[in-house]
Amino acid sequence: MCIATSVGLGGRNDLADVAAIQILLNLNATRFKPPTPPPLGVDGRIGKNTIQRISDFEVQAMGLPQSDGLIAPGDATVRALLAGLPEGPTKEKLSIVLPLSPAERIDHYFDPLKSGMTKYGITTPLQAAHFLAQVAHESASFLYTEEIASGDAYEGRKDLGNTQTGDGRRYKGRGLIQLTGRANYTAYSKACGVDYVAHPEKIADDPLAAVDVACWFWVTRGLPALAEQDDVKAVTKRINGGYNGLDDRIHYLTRAKAVLGL
Repeated sequence: MCIATSVGLGGRNDLADVAAIQILLNLNATRFKPPTPPPLGVDGRIGKNTIQRISDFEVQAMGLPQSDGLIAPGDATVRALLAGLPEGPTKEKLSIVLPLSPAERIDHYFDPLKSGMTKYGITTPLQAAHFLAQVAHESASFLYTEEIASGDAYEGRKDLGNTQTGDGRRYKGRGLIQLTGRANYTAYSKACGVDYVAHPEKIADDPLAAVDVACWFWVTRGLPALAEQDDVKAVTKRINGGYNGLDDRIHYLTRAKAVLGL
């Protein structure tokens, strides 16, 4: 299911769900009767244009005799919309997984994600779905690649290798899955051949680095096996140390699975 709640006339119309349906309707534009309708604005807000487009899709593309203008999770209309997706990875598919992410952020990270996931072998549908769900949550839909908190909470944390004054702030979380602590920055620097111990801020500033460190973390922490078991709780705990934001991660995972045909 790419939506968790009903969308349309009389629906709950959750912001992310409406945005996902708006994107899907735009991707299926060629299935409407000529002339091809103009793209809907993807703003997550239900309105007469989106409701009318739902109705038109059900009648014109699906051949229903009439429409009530309402889509429910997992119903025939959702399946028909998903069936119209193009083959292979696309920015539009990524935007369905992260429907509230600004288009420029999707543009910013699409190519680095595509190359990074290929480089690290995060390519099976289950792994890709779980990976995208986790980075989506950790970065708040690609809005943040650096921890908002100051990092003072990590000061003196020997388990993170923070043995020098100022290490807490210096090595706060960065990347799409946040790398935290001097020890982890040192390990990643050795793995990739770039000195991020001296320049930790570059992990947040460079989209290639922000993605690469997330992929490196994924592989080195044994997450591929957990993802292949489809165990979102285990994946979340390995990344987070607990279950913070589990429901949000599940929402992203559900959309990723739908887009990837799982």
